[in-house]
Amino acid sequence: QVQLVESGGGLVQPGGSLRLSCAASGFSFSMYRMRWYRQAPGKERELVAGIGSTGGNLNYADSVKGRFTISRDNAKNTVYLQMNSLKPEDTAVYYCNVVIFSAYWGQGTQVTVSS
Repeated sequence: QVQLVESGGGLVQPGGSLRLSCAASGFSFSMYRMRWYRQAPGKERELVAGIGSTGGNLNYADSVKGRFTISRDNAKNTVYLQMNSLKPEDTAVYYCNVVIFSAYWGQGTQVTVSS
């Protein structure tokens, strides 16, 4: 079955960096677009970034453009989110997502940006 396992979250000071990873299994990873979403307390889940099956066709939320970079390693069935210049408003649970007829989600990883 489809499994997505996020890791790499934590507590970081404003201006710091984190790299999130999402290990995928149970489907042909290299054939599907992958996405990162996030959900802050009291807010709706929002799309952060997406990447096409071969690493192109990138898209980013306006709020993270120039600071976050999505990438993937199809040999490792893993998608990454490099987050630089983090701000307190980036605090959220970050989720990995794939749509294969229906949407699949990981358990999420908490990112807290605070001094």
